[in-house]
Amino acid sequence: MTAAGLFPPTRDAALARIAAVRPDDYARTRNALDGAVTRLSPYLTHGFVSLPEVLAGVLQRHPLRVQHKFVFELGWRAYFRHVWAYRGEGILQSLHPGPLPEDAYARVLPADLRAGATGVPAIDQAVRTLYATGYLHNHARMWLASYVVHLRKVHWRTGADWMLGHLLDGDLASNHLSWQWVAGTASRKPYLFNAGNVARYAPPAWHSPGTPIDLSYEELDVIARSPVAVNGSAASGVDEPPVGMAPPQAVPPDPEWVTGRDIWLVHPWALGDPPCDLPPNVVCIGWWPAEYLARWPWSGRRLAFVSARMQAITVVQWQCDRDMLACALAGARSVATQADPHVAGALPPQVLLRPAPALFPEVAHPCASFSTWWHRATHGLALAQELPGVQAWQSATRDQRSR
Repeated sequence: MTAAGLFPPTRDAALARIAAVRPDDYARTRNALDGAVTRLSPYLTHGFVSLPEVLAGVLQRHPLRVQHKFVFELGWRAYFRHVWAYRGEGILQSLHPGPLPEDAYARVLPADLRAGATGVPAIDQAVRTLYATGYLHNHARMWLASYVVHLRKVHWRTGADWMLGHLLDGDLASNHLSWQWVAGTASRKPYLFNAGNVARYAPPAWHSPGTPIDLSYEELDVIARSPVAVNGSAASGVDEPPVGMAPPQAVPPDPEWVTGRDIWLVHPWALGDPPCDLPPNVVCIGWWPAEYLARWPWSGRRLAFVSARMQAITVVQWQCDRDMLACALAGARSVATQADPHVAGALPPQVLLRPAPALFPEVAHPCASFSTWWHRATHGLALAQELPGVQAWQSATRDQRSR
């Protein structure tokens, strides 16, 4: 299925996904590639919906304890943001040493990997699915990352940067810290998988008997700790979709749109409906941060996904850097937007930042592990309904209905 078929770029599609969540089925089958996963991640990354809205929507149909696997997995997204908040650019470096020295890993992705032509069906299927849809099941992401780092000896940062360019849900914290967890630079040991694991959780086309992953975990651990790379094979490949194009609807900024007006600035990580308490006659302007896209280029598929939603809620889309945006907004009466770490430092000082809705309570001190953060974030809570983000979302929803 194409990306447009899997992920219609509308808020209605996101709300339908929330309504369809079956948390017990999710908990039981989430590791299988055909399991009852939610596929909400592109909508969460780009702010069509928030974590509190997702959980509040699920709780309308399925009362859950806070320790339910579905709530636990939402916690990983929040935890990665917690690490990003304290580490900043440090998440782009190895958090601690992995199984091999940094210089043991290549900094270029091999051509057969980029082409989905390694000869290992699980890997080649993952690459082709990524290119075709902009999405991968989390288990497939882990298999792909493990093969890249531990068998082919490519540095996790190289793989993470490459994958980010093609993922519709490419969140810097979730993506890069997940790669570090697989690499063993953000976890106690490297994540390894083998052909038996693939056969258990993937359909037959992914099965990989007789390939370099058809080994025991003990043998794979030895390979992960050896600097010698496993070679790929000469299977037929596919063309990698290009990254780095311009957003399809973006134009240079024009101050005439904003002079004397109240502005709600819509950026690629804030694509929900504009807040209901904005000033009357507010003008919604879309903004693509030029500095970010130059550093982290996206595929045309992801640009189109974001642009389509942005076009539905704005009058115009601008692509510019911080200084150009400041000049364009200088004549506005007020400018506000939703805060997000992807645009931290890229916004001029006249933009008022509204905090994004948080599901879990703030954990005041940096946590080196998810388990520590989870214990602190859920301490004293029994039901998912008790999470502060759920309560705040439900309260705000009742207030809107009473107006």
